[in-house]
Amino acid sequence: MDIATSEGKMFVSLLGVFAEFEREIIRERVVAGLVAARARGHKGGRRPKLSPAQERQVQSLKRGGMTVTEIAETLQCSRHTVYKALGHARTMVD
Repeated sequence: MDIATSEGKMFVSLLGVFAEFEREIIRERVVAGLVAARARGHKGGRRPKLSPAQERQVQSLKRGGMTVTEIAETLQCSRHTVYKALGHARTMVD
């Protein structure tokens, strides 16, 4: 096939249109599936590493003078998770 001709250009354009149409149909199905899952009570995303009680423990340990690294080692989580828990505490206070 020669895409330099008008027939070739038309064929390539049609392939693009069909690919875009198929992608939109897939997207609609995914969105509909997510809506149906939410209606059934499912929540997307990863489960939190720390429970609400552990987040409160992070806050109290930090107020007690422990470093973030020590808190992370105590709760067997990453420092990022500790910073995230401390950030949640700040947003709840604001």
